Amino acid sequence: MAASESGDDSLYPIAVLIDELRNEDVQLRLNSIKKLSTIALALGVERTRSELIPFLTDTIYDEDEVLLALAEQLGQFTPLVGGPECVHCLLPPLESLATVEETVVRDKAVDSLRQIAAEHSPADLENHFVPLLKRLSAGDWFTSRTSACGLFSVCYPRVSNSVKSELRQHFRNLCGDDTPMVRRAAAGKLGEFAKVVETEYLKSELIPLFTALAQDEQNIIFQDSVRLLAVEACVSIASLLPPDDTEQLVMPTLRQAAEDKSWRVRYMVADKFTDLQKAVGPEITKNDLVPAFQSLLKDCEAEVRAASAHKVKDFCQNLSPDVRETTIMTNILPCVKDLVSDANQHVKSALASVIMGLSPILGKDNTIEHLLPLFLSQLKDECPEVRLNIISNLDCVNEVIGIQQLSQSLLPAIVELAEDTKWRVRLAIIEYMPLLAGQLGVEFFEEKLNSLCMTWLVDHVYAIRDAATQNLKKLVEKFGVDWAQQTVIPKVLQMARDQNYLHRMTCLFCINLLSEACGSDLTLKLMLPTVTGMAGDPVANVRFNVAKTLQKLGPLFDQSTCQQQIKPCLDKLKTDSDIDVQYFALEALDDPCIRTAFSL
Repeated sequence: MAASESGDDSLYPIAVLIDELRNEDVQLRLNSIKKLSTIALALGVERTRSELIPFLTDTIYDEDEVLLALAEQLGQFTPLVGGPECVHCLLPPLESLATVEETVVRDKAVDSLRQIAAEHSPADLENHFVPLLKRLSAGDWFTSRTSACGLFSVCYPRVSNSVKSELRQHFRNLCGDDTPMVRRAAAGKLGEFAKVVETEYLKSELIPLFTALAQDEQNIIFQDSVRLLAVEACVSIASLLPPDDTEQLVMPTLRQAAEDKSWRVRYMVADKFTDLQKAVGPEITKNDLVPAFQSLLKDCEAEVRAASAHKVKDFCQNLSPDVRETTIMTNILPCVKDLVSDANQHVKSALASVIMGLSPILGKDNTIEHLLPLFLSQLKDECPEVRLNIISNLDCVNEVIGIQQLSQSLLPAIVELAEDTKWRVRLAIIEYMPLLAGQLGVEFFEEKLNSLCMTWLVDHVYAIRDAATQNLKKLVEKFGVDWAQQTVIPKVLQMARDQNYLHRMTCLFCINLLSEACGSDLTLKLMLPTVTGMAGDPVANVRFNVAKTLQKLGPLFDQSTCQQQIKPCLDKLKTDSDIDVQYFALEALDDPCIRTAFSL
C-alpha cells in the first residue's frame, strides 16, 4: 500500500497483490494467484524477475489450495520472465513449494520443475537446476527428499559425466534413505531414471538398488509399499536389457515378488503382468512367467486372482505362436475352469469380461469342446455383472463358431433367464437385449427373441414393463423404422384393446418412447389415432395418461394436426368427470410447446 500512497503507479500491481494475499478470504487469495500471469504481463519481464518472483518466494506460507495454484502457475511462467535464458529465476519459489507438507502441492511443484527443466540450457542445468536437486536430496525434511526423486531423470541426460556421477550417488542415497516415504518415492521413480542412465551403470548401480528396494522391509508401518513400487520399475528395467541379462539380473527378483508374502505386492505383479511379458520376451515368458501366472491365478487372495483373471486374454494372446495353444490348454485353461466357479464375484466378473476373447485364439473346435461349457455356466451365474460380461462379448464367439452353434449352445440359457421367476433376473436380461440384438442381427433376433420382448410388455411387475418399453425404443434405433413399422408397432397398438388397463397404459408408454425413434410421419399415421381413440377409456388412469401422451406428441406435429386432432381431444378431457384427468389435460394445454404448436 505504501507504493500507491507515494504516487508510484508502477508499483501498484505488486501493492494490490500484497493486499490481496494478506486478505483473510482464502478465495480472494486464490483468485489473486490465478491472475498472476496478468500481473506479470503488466509488470514486464524485468520487474517480474526482480519484484514478483522474489515476493512470491518470500510469501510461501498460505493455504494448500493457494499454494497448489501457485505451483501450477509457475510452470507456465517461462515467457513471462524473459524466456529460457532467464527461466532459472523460477527455481527458488518452486524449490520452496517442493518442500511443503501437503503432498499434492509438492507433486505439482515437481511437475512444474520437470517442465521448466527442459527449458534450461545444459549450462544452466548444471549451474542452477542441479544445485537445487542436490539441496532437495540432502534436505533435513523427508518432504524435500521425496520431491527430489522425481527430478533426476529430467536433467541427467543433459549434464556432464562428472555431474552424472554425482546424481547417481545422490539417487543411491535416496534409495537407502532411513525414511520409508523417501525409499518409496525413489522406488516409484527408479524405472524412469533407468531409462536415461547408461547401460553399464544400469547394470552396475541401478539394478542392485532395484534388488534392494524389491526386498525392502525396513519399516513395519509401511511394510510392502516400497516393494510394490519396485515391481513397476521391473518393467522398465527388463525392457532395457537383452534376454540373458534379464534372466540373470531381473528374474530372480521378479520370481520373488510373484511369491511375496504381501498380497499387495503379488497384486502389483498381476496388474503389470502383460507389461512384464512384453518386456522379458517369449523365451523367459515360456520358462518363468507361465508358472508364475498359474500361481497368481490360484492365489489365496481374491484381489490377486481378479487382477490375474483380467489379464488372461492378453497374456494368452501375447504368447509365442508356436507354443500358444499348447500352453493355454495345458497350463492356463485348468486355472480358468477353477475361476469360473470362484467363490468371489469380483474374480468371476473379471474373468467373464475377457474369457470370450479366448475363442479366436483357440479356434472353433477348442471353443466348442472346452469354452462353451464355461460360457454356459457363467450365463447362469447368480451375479448379474458376470452374465452381462458374457453377453457383452458374444460377438467374439459368434465370429469363431457361427450363429447356429451359438444359438444351440447359449441362447437357451439366455431365454431361460429371460423367463426367470425372479423379476430382477428378468430385468437384467432386458437391459442386455439391445446389445445382444446388435450382435445377433435382425433376422436371428426376430426368430428367437422378438416374442420375448413383447411378452415383457405385459409382465405383472411394473419395473419389467417399464424396462421393456425402453428396450423397444433401443431396438427400433438399432434395427430401423421399417422394422418397427412391420414388427413392433402393430403389436404395441393391439395392446390398446387389451382388457387389462395396465396393458393399455403400457401401450401409451410405448408410444411416448417410440415416437422419438420413429419420427413425426409414422407417429401421425399409425400411433396418434390410437392415442386419441383411448381418450374415452373407462379407466381414469388411462385417460389422464392420454393427456400426458398428447402433451409429449404435440410438438412433433404441424399446426393443422394440433388444431384438428390434439386440441379437441384435450378440450374434451379437461371437462372429464375425474379431477386428475382434468388436471393433466389443462397442464397439457398450458404447456408452452403445445401452445406454440397451436399458434404456429
